[in-house]
Amino acid sequence: MTTVKAHMPGAGRAVREEAVRAGARAGFAARGVLYLLVGALAVRIALTGTDEQADRGGAVAHLAATSFGAVLLWALGAGLAGMAAWRLSEAVLGAAGPKGDKVYTRALSAGRCVFYAGSAFLVLSFAMGERGSGEGSTDRQSRDLTARLLELPGGRWWVGAVAVGVLAAGLWIAVRAVLRKYRDHLAWGRLETYQRRFMDVTGVAGGIGRGLVFAALGLSGVRAATAFDPSRAKGMDDAIRSFAQTPAGPWLLLVVAAGLVLFGAFSFGQAKWRDL
Repeated sequence: MTTVKAHMPGAGRAVREEAVRAGARAGFAARGVLYLLVGALAVRIALTGTDEQADRGGAVAHLAATSFGAVLLWALGAGLAGMAAWRLSEAVLGAAGPKGDKVYTRALSAGRCVFYAGSAFLVLSFAMGERGSGEGSTDRQSRDLTARLLELPGGRWWVGAVAVGVLAAGLWIAVRAVLRKYRDHLAWGRLETYQRRFMDVTGVAGGIGRGLVFAALGLSGVRAATAFDPSRAKGMDDAIRSFAQTPAGPWLLLVVAAGLVLFGAFSFGQAKWRDL
């Protein structure tokens, strides 16, 4: 009995770690679903000019309208909650890899935990019937948050600091994709040639598309801070649509939309081949 008891704590810890890893893989799959839907909605906007929301709210509403909408929403919310739990474990215990115990790595994991926990809460609230929660326009939310920040002492600087941070994050995401930094987190040596090619194509193109959207979000925040005008702040939907207002027109929007779809596919690859 003594031997059995001695092994029980270790066995329990192993079970918990395996559960966290399973939650992480479910989270990557859930993220993939969201980006596939957002990207598909953005493609439709580029081709038809539809007024559908190309953001989390639009994706959630699209899922809810399907035959198995309730089941899909619960599964999506559970996956995002699993991702939040994994990021929390990284923040508390450290992430995998040589830099996993660094303060900035833990802080980044904590921020991601908050983001995914909030996303899970909104999706699950929508699944439980609170339609105003999961489907809220990110454009309206962004303008409301910007207006509140501008009302604070030094509000313009707060908005500017957050906006510059988001802009820098977008550029960081795109550059890391070009440099193929995602390979560091994959079981690269165990992948077949076609699997590596799949992850490179979707990782680079998807990362650039995602990074451009974040950069557009940050740039709109900088403009809102400079003009002291919250109406200039954009959410994900408006940020995606803004690419159609460039000299390249809908074609650039179509390219970015395709990138978001590919990032969704890349997330599915991470769900399977991420080294956790």
